[in-house]
Amino acid sequence: MRLTTKGRFAVTAMIDLAMRQGNGPVTLSGISGRQAISLSYLEQLFGKLRRHEIVESIRGPGGGYSLARAAGKVTVADIIIAVDEPLDATQCGGKENCHGAHTDGARCMTHELWTTLNEKMVDYLDSVSLQDLVDQQRQKEQNVVHVHRGAPAAVGQN
Repeated sequence: MRLTTKGRFAVTAMIDLAMRQGNGPVTLSGISGRQAISLSYLEQLFGKLRRHEIVESIRGPGGGYSLARAAGKVTVADIIIAVDEPLDATQCGGKENCHGAHTDGARCMTHELWTTLNEKMVDYLDSVSLQDLVDQQRQKEQNVVHVHRGAPAAVGQN
């Protein structure tokens, strides 16, 4: 079980977008440059995010993307589900045929464990909003600025 680059890139791009919400539409080329994500890949992801009404597109000069609803109303689970990212720790994809056709499609002994983990993952990702991630990122940036401004002089320089 792991989150693929599709889910990671979608969440990263959405944080970038949300951090720039007050400045008008955000271009995918801007996100691409800042986050080192392929522009064509972002176009695919944002097409899916738009269809799920998480972002809206503004066409024409000065166009780009903006959030379709407040960042506090968008969860990480919303983003990951929108880009078709499977959140499944079971070997069978939830079909309960863990051992395949050679054992009459029987469930494995740990099926319930992985199914419960799936539920916990979705619950957790549904509890984290895009605004939470934006706030965390802004806090990190403030801490970096304070460290650089308040950094002591190098030792041994008198």
